[in-house]
Amino acid sequence: MSKIKTAFFCSNCGYESTKWIGKCPSCNQWNTFSEEVIQSGDAKDKTTWEDYSDKKRTSKSVALNEITYKEEKRLVTTDAELNRVLGGGIVAGSLVLVAGEPGIGKSTLFLQNGLQLKNIRVLYISGEESEQQIKMRSDRLNISNENFYLLTETDTNIIFKEIKKLRPELVIVDSIQTLQSNLIDSAAGTVSQIRECAAAFQRFAKETNTPVFLIGHITKDGSIAGPKILEHMVDTVLQFEGDRHYAYRILRTLKNRFGSTSELGIYEMSGTGMRVVTNPSEILIAQREEVLSGSGIAAALEGMRPLLIEVQALVTPSVYGTPQRTVTGFDLRRLQLLLAVLEKRGGFQFGLKDVFVNIAGGIKIEDPSIDLAVICALLSSYEDNPLPKNICFAGEVGLNGEIRAVNRIEQRIAEAQKLGFEKIIVSKFNKKSFDAKAFQIQIIALSRVDEVYQQLF
Repeated sequence: MSKIKTAFFCSNCGYESTKWIGKCPSCNQWNTFSEEVIQSGDAKDKTTWEDYSDKKRTSKSVALNEITYKEEKRLVTTDAELNRVLGGGIVAGSLVLVAGEPGIGKSTLFLQNGLQLKNIRVLYISGEESEQQIKMRSDRLNISNENFYLLTETDTNIIFKEIKKLRPELVIVDSIQTLQSNLIDSAAGTVSQIRECAAAFQRFAKETNTPVFLIGHITKDGSIAGPKILEHMVDTVLQFEGDRHYAYRILRTLKNRFGSTSELGIYEMSGTGMRVVTNPSEILIAQREEVLSGSGIAAALEGMRPLLIEVQALVTPSVYGTPQRTVTGFDLRRLQLLLAVLEKRGGFQFGLKDVFVNIAGGIKIEDPSIDLAVICALLSSYEDNPLPKNICFAGEVGLNGEIRAVNRIEQRIAEAQKLGFEKIIVSKFNKKSFDAKAFQIQIIALSRVDEVYQQLF
């Protein structure tokens, strides 16, 4: 029997070392190294995906000019939101990593999508739940599929035996942190196990041209569990997020080799599974019956999708001496920047006020075009004067108080018009990007924040 071999791995980036190190030389994190057994005993009975592959790998160099390229035909699912975030559908041979908090609905979403694909053979590998638990969930979804197969197993040796026997056209793994390869003798969920199991599925996906979805866990600070190399290995990284207290869930693209990285899909959690939200703008601004101060509508853009969202602001005198700055769904540093612009360029005394900003609906927005709506909501609450109910905003605010142009302004205007808004305030520098005569909505083009204040108040 050979000697037991151990190594130390960084839990943050996966860096390997022969001895324990206090500070990782790769990611500069402290106290992240842990010892793992990577080999014990003899190397026999160690199997890999290549042992079950019918064709042996042969590689040779090819001139780039000799390679012919044709557009890959994607597998289009019945889920329009999943197709959107993947760039138009599932690419053959792609490896997709889906991460999210526990209980957010990752397993439900991909069990539902697997059951809806009735024309292809789908294999769902579960290392977390029993067959009876998954059957109960599928009964709740009320979807039947004769081509859907279930395997409750964590050993990759047995998994690839079943894959060779079944020949699935789509594989869903729930989750990658529960799998264990017999090439590595450490426990499931360790850095070396996650890396080896992901590499095995990567080789399988590329050699057989079979798409694979890997469902993954996240750590307490919100990052994807396992080594950072896991995100580099896969073709697409999707983040499934949302507040448990809200019914809405967002599927966001963090990395995509076959499409845009700024797309998102919106779902509503229901008793019968995940319902696709086709027009999120109507939902996000639906709960507005009476006109109150501190509320403004922003024409934002996430990927190719225009969204009209409600920005709520509350400005009150500071009671405790130190003013509070609290935000939900918005960047706190961005809010501090906008408050500084209002103080310097507008003369408003926010330094002695508590400021609270909330993006309604529990979603997070990173589009800078929301700046103008945030400023107008702040001014509305400061003056205790409601904004007109039929007006919305689209513009980025600079440090000099200027309203900067935003991209794809025509889509934003068209979305505002579709939802019945009568006016939209945009940047004066966007006037060359659209034809005002093509829209029925009144477009007000302004260049500075003080002009917006005079227009509204």
